[in-house]
Amino acid sequence: MLAWLFAPPSESRLLDGGRLRGATPWVIAIMSFSIVNVAAAGLALASTAELVARSTEHRYAVQVPESSALGPVLQAVRTAPGVVSSEPVPEREMRKTLERWLGPQAAASNDLPVPALINFDVRPGTAIGAIEQRVKRAAPQATISAHGESLAPLLRSLRTLQWLTLGLVLLLGAAAAAAVVLATRGALDTHSSTIQVMHGIGATDLQLTHLFQRKIAIDALVGSFAGAFAAALVLVLLATGASFAGELTGGAGLGVRDVLILSLLPLALTVLATWVARAAVLAALRRSL
Repeated sequence: MLAWLFAPPSESRLLDGGRLRGATPWVIAIMSFSIVNVAAAGLALASTAELVARSTEHRYAVQVPESSALGPVLQAVRTAPGVVSSEPVPEREMRKTLERWLGPQAAASNDLPVPALINFDVRPGTAIGAIEQRVKRAAPQATISAHGESLAPLLRSLRTLQWLTLGLVLLLGAAAAAAVVLATRGALDTHSSTIQVMHGIGATDLQLTHLFQRKIAIDALVGSFAGAFAAALVLVLLATGASFAGELTGGAGLGVRDVLILSLLPLALTVLATWVARAAVLAALRRSL
């Protein structure tokens, strides 16, 4: 089935099949470099979204307008069935968070009321309504909100970016296929006289297709893996040199599954280029008859 990959030297020399010439390997290398980097970004976003969703799935917050009621509310939360852990958020941390939007002076002003906040985690299946009733008895003005609801817009944005990166990967793959079609047609025009001679001595379209297919396969294999190797170097440099990456992604990164997917992309690009070249050569040869 793959005998066309091992053509004898006499056939390979007809199209310079053993040499890397032309722009095809370079174009495919650039496409492979871009595809791997974009796919890595998409996989990192997916890991981040999964980490955020998992960490906030059973996490809630109690907002207490009056600081004097913080103690009774905290006691009510800690003694509620299903609560795994609970902790009050210090006022200084809340004011530090407000500095990002209000500035240091406004956030530190005593005229700015800062409600007390309690974060707590529950076991799966816990009735939040029962906890809310206990909190209401301790402080009628207190409210409970789910962290997942607060972060829902962020998760939607991350998932939208995931689909965007997938679309970019598909577009880059289509661009690589188009470049292979153009390169194949150029090779057909360059070797038109050789094709006519081989047709004259009885060569079939499939035999001629195998020659061009092998040439494109070699160019695509070398170019795609060279581009993927360059992309891997960039990703390693970013992973080791960007100290803020962990803060941006919450510690999420590329796992073993993600690395396996990225390592298969150059091979997938090679298969795509070979298949497109085969289809283009067969179509051109049949039109010429």
